[in-house]
This record gives sequence, C-alpha cells and structure tokens, in this order.
Amino acid sequence: MSQSSPFFSIARVHAGAGGRTAAAALLLGRPIAQLPHSIHGLRCFSSARVTPAKTLQSHLSLPHATLSSFPDAEDGSNAKASDTKAGEEQIGECEMSEMAKAFHISPRMAMSISVMIAFAALTIPLAMRSLVCHGTFKMNAVAYFTLLSGFYMAWNIGANDVANAMGTSVGSGALTLRQAVVTAAVLEFSGAFLMGTHVTSTMQKGILVASVFQGKDSLLFAGLISSLAAAGTWLQVASSYGWPVSTTHCIVGAMVGFGLVYGGVNAVFWSSLARVSSSWVISPLMGAAVSFLVYKCIRRFVYSAPNPGQAAAAAAPIAVFAGVTAISFAAFPLSKVFSIAILQAVSSGAIGAIIVSRVIQKQLGDLLSSEAEKIASADKSNVQQAGLLSDIAGPTGAQLQIVYSVFGYMQVLSACFMSFAHGGNDVSNAIGPLAAALSILQGVASSAEIVIPTEVLAWGGFGIVAGLTMWGYRVIATIGKKITELTPTRGFAAEFAAASVVLFASKLGLPVSATHTLVGAVMGVGFARGLNRVRAETVREIVASWLVTIPVGAVLSIFYTLILTKILAYLM
Repeated sequence: MSQSSPFFSIARVHAGAGGRTAAAALLLGRPIAQLPHSIHGLRCFSSARVTPAKTLQSHLSLPHATLSSFPDAEDGSNAKASDTKAGEEQIGECEMSEMAKAFHISPRMAMSISVMIAFAALTIPLAMRSLVCHGTFKMNAVAYFTLLSGFYMAWNIGANDVANAMGTSVGSGALTLRQAVVTAAVLEFSGAFLMGTHVTSTMQKGILVASVFQGKDSLLFAGLISSLAAAGTWLQVASSYGWPVSTTHCIVGAMVGFGLVYGGVNAVFWSSLARVSSSWVISPLMGAAVSFLVYKCIRRFVYSAPNPGQAAAAAAPIAVFAGVTAISFAAFPLSKVFSIAILQAVSSGAIGAIIVSRVIQKQLGDLLSSEAEKIASADKSNVQQAGLLSDIAGPTGAQLQIVYSVFGYMQVLSACFMSFAHGGNDVSNAIGPLAAALSILQGVASSAEIVIPTEVLAWGGFGIVAGLTMWGYRVIATIGKKITELTPTRGFAAEFAAASVVLFASKLGLPVSATHTLVGAVMGVGFARGLNRVRAETVREIVASWLVTIPVGAVLSIFYTLILTKILAYLM
C-alpha cells in the first residue's frame, strides 16, 4: 500500500487536522476527498505529535468522506442541494448524475464513459472469430445476438456480484469508491482472462438432464440464450435497488424454468436444486457465525492487549499467511501433485506475510515504537482482562489509528485476492451458457464438455468490468454501509470470514453462495456489537430478493424462450 493510502495517512494526522479538513470541506462546498492536498496536511508531522485526545469521530473523518461518494449520501453542498435534487428527478439525467456523484466526476464524463462502453460492446463482436465463421447473414446475426446476450449477463454480474468483494473495503473507508472500482476492474478481468476455466459443461451447474434435449439443438440454444437474458434481467432489477443476489441462483432458476416447460419434470435434477436452495440458510448462517467469532477474537486479543497497535501489527502477518495460503490452494490452479500444491500455497502465504510485515514496519514503525515507549512507562493496572464474548472497550487515540491502519491494509489485500479469484471462477456463469450456445451454432455441441475460446473469456471479462464501472456502486453501498456500520476491523472480519467459508465449503462440497455468505458475515459483525446494530429493514429486503430469485428467473426464462423459439424458427 502506498504512502497515500487513507489509513496510513490518518495514522500520522494531527489531533486538529480532521476538524480543520471537515470545516474546509463545509466552507468550500466540496467533499473532503476533493480538497487540495495542502488543506489536508496529512503527512507533514512526526509521530510525537499524535495526542490521545483525538476522538473516534475525528479519526474517522477521512473514511466518512469516502462514504459520501455514494449517490444517496450527503455531499457537503448546501445552497445547491435542492437544485441538484430537482435536476436528478428528470428521467433522462438521473442515472448519469448518480454515476457522476458516485465517482466525483462531471455528468458529461459519466455520459462519455457509458457511451464508450456501449460502443465497444456493439462493435467488438464484429471482429471476433466466433462471429465471422458462420457464413450466412442470418447465422452471423444469431451469433452476434448470442455474444451480446453473454455480454449482458457478464455486465450484470459486474454490477451486482463483483461489488461484494469491494463493498466492505469501501464501507470501512479502506478504499475510496474510485480506487475500489479500478482495482476490482483490473483484477476481475485478469482473473477471468488468465485463470477462467477453459472447459464448461453444456448443462450448467448440473441442473438439467442432458439426454432429455438430445437432438433438440435449436430448442436447447433458445433455452441457453433465454437463461442468460432472464438471469441478466433479474440481476439488473436487483442491482437497481442495491440488492446483492446470487448470480448462480439466477442462472439456476432460469434453467429450471426452461427445463420444466420444455423438457418436463424429468428434465431437472431436483436434488441439485434442493442443494442450491439450501444455501439460502446455510450460507448466511455460516458467514455470520464465523465473522462473529473473528470479530470477537479481534476485540479479545487485539483491543484488550496492553499495546493494541503492536498486537494488530503482530497478528497481521499471521492472518495474511493463513488467508493467502487458503485462497491459493483453493482457488488458484496449482500443481496436480498434492504435496507440491501445498508447498506452493504455503510459499505464497509466506511471501504475503513477509511483504505485509515489512510494509507495516516501514509505514508505522516509528509510531509503533513511540507508543510502545509510552505504554512501558505508563501504569499497567487498567489492562482489560476479559473473555472471548465479553464487551470490551476499544483503543483510542494513536492506538486506534494504528489498529485501523493495519486492518485496513489487510482488508484491501483480502479484497484483491477475492476479486482475482472471483474473476477466474464466476465468469463461467455468463461464459458457460454463451460458449455452449456458440458451440451449437458451430455444430460441435455433441460432447458433454465445451472448450471456451480465449476471446470469449476476454469478452466476459470486459462485460464484468463494464457492469462494475457503470452500476457497481449501488450494491457496494448496500454491502458497505446499509446493513451495519463498518470500520476496518469489522470489514476485515466480515471479508476474512466470508472468504474462509466459501473456500472451505467449496472444497467440502457444501452448497454455499458467496453473496449470501458475505451478507451474513456483515450481519455477524453487526450482531457482535448488539442486535440493534443491524438494520432490519435492509436485511428484510435482501432476504426477500433471495427468495424470489429462482422463481423470477424461471418465469422470465419461460417468457424469453417462448419469444426466441419463434424468432429462431425464421432465422435458423
């Protein structure tokens, strides 16, 4: 992490700097993140100037400024607020103004970005080999429509599913929204392109019985495209309201609807559907339980330590080693020899731990030494002795800044790993049905497995990045601040717990959803602070969206298939 990182900068800020920055932001009518560098004055003093009198509110002045980048948050303007609100009510300008406010860019710039993405989405398929190899104009038109359907699904995956990995980092203030989107865009595309699976099953997720559709290529093609369109439609609706829903459940629901109507009851693997549905309960409960324990451990072993800052700095390499090792072993393609794969994963974890330890010492070494000297000469009679579930008061002053700096860095690192892994794993939700549909057009769909061309993987990665850029901020806002208030320690606990549950459950074959697990993990850290710290209204909306995902996907798929089969009867 660079010297300009919000949490390493705040660890050096003077006791009055937060108040002066907030006052300057108020007078200038601008968000704190946009103030000139000279007004912040965050990096020009020694650690000796940090005073214990600094309050928690002033510690968090910079993260709160980051949260104001969401479209529904206060942006610091006074006289122009009513005019801005009135202008946004115009239907044609609302979406662009929200995107502009989210990223602190002009509406014209937001419009330009959207137009460029739309232009690229419409023109890039014209140069792809998957399109030009079909010969006749009608078949090329069908292939072009197929590629656009895959892009539409990938776009909505980016707008909804990808936002989960970065939501907690933005909510806690570890990253600004713009930093999160740029980081996730690079890592998601890299993961999708470099590590995306090159082989996929014709019948996604083992939901449909392949033999039922043997010799019905045209119908199967219509079902695959309709499933993409149906899942994409529901994801777009959910994203517009900021609901984090499961992409996998969208695809499953769409294919179940198609299979029931056009293949009969025997066309669906009902046991697979039951396993997927059970994740509505298993995923959030497991996520909440693990995040509850992780956050309580942080409070017990870090907050109650004689030197919380030093305890956090010591715990960071251990947590990074465990996390990087687990993610490397579970999500990345290592050696097929088990012992070598373990060695590779452990080596990756060790490298990550060494890097984190050195960065922390370089960035916070002076402050850690200064605080250690103070604690050594101070009265130790008030050191907290508490159990794991006890209510422990957190550190204050410079100690709180050090703890937040350390966990903010770890949270960003874990989010980066999960984004990269997500790009490689979940891009198949869009690219799998797309590759299967293209193989039908090319007449090579007889085998159970379909090879995915590299250009199609890149196409899916581009769609994910486009959706994240244009609409990702909506779900990021829900995950980051609408369920419960997040700080770096809470955000790290939620993200670490969610990643651990998803990776180990996947290895054990348990039916979990990454989206549901993360939402449960965020709720878990809220419950660790008290039942009233979780916003019940937001949770009810999210759970309701989960329950209707499969039925809505099924109904939309049936509707789209009915229309598409009639169109294909003319074209194919």
